[in-house]
Amino acid sequence: MFDEQLRQFKDRALLPAARRIGTRVHPNTVTLIGGVVGLAAGLAGFQGAYSLGLALWLANRTLDGLDGALARVTGQQSASGGYIDILTDFLVYAFVPLMLALGRSSEAVLVALALLLSAFYINAASWMYLAALLERSQATGAAQTSVVMPTGLIEGAETVVFFALSFIFPAHLVLLFSVMAVLVMATVVQRLLWALPRLRTIDSPRDKG
Repeated sequence: MFDEQLRQFKDRALLPAARRIGTRVHPNTVTLIGGVVGLAAGLAGFQGAYSLGLALWLANRTLDGLDGALARVTGQQSASGGYIDILTDFLVYAFVPLMLALGRSSEAVLVALALLLSAFYINAASWMYLAALLERSQATGAAQTSVVMPTGLIEGAETVVFFALSFIFPAHLVLLFSVMAVLVMATVVQRLLWALPRLRTIDSPRDKG
């Protein structure tokens, strides 16, 4: 919900570090290091080392922003880098709540985890395939002239906050996971309502032919 507003702040904050690093470290290396740090955050949560897990989770999110800033500063932006980045993000987003839930060893927590990961799964399908359709329409010259995705209740910033709260209040994972699952599904509905009229404009030229 606040990603667009926070992106400029994040870029300004990370720009000095990216300039200092320069071309000494490839952005993909930063991405992979961030992924390892994120997995370590999940393992810390599983072990009940919640303070360490929180610190590692925030470090993971910082590195996730740094790789993009570094790529822009050094002119090393690439499709492969973006692909590695999104795969790493999804791996960490699945692993962290999974480890937190397994560490609590509660049936209620595991049910809430199942709801959350199911919501993540549906949400990923809702925006990835939509992005592909919109990109295709742009490439073929259909009615849609730019790929613009709508904001939603749950985006990157909100995920950072929810997972941080999960490390801070591990006894309330059922509530936190359940609330997040509901908000993620609300975001799916928001995106669906946004997408349908735009997809109709893509289909209409074909229908007339």
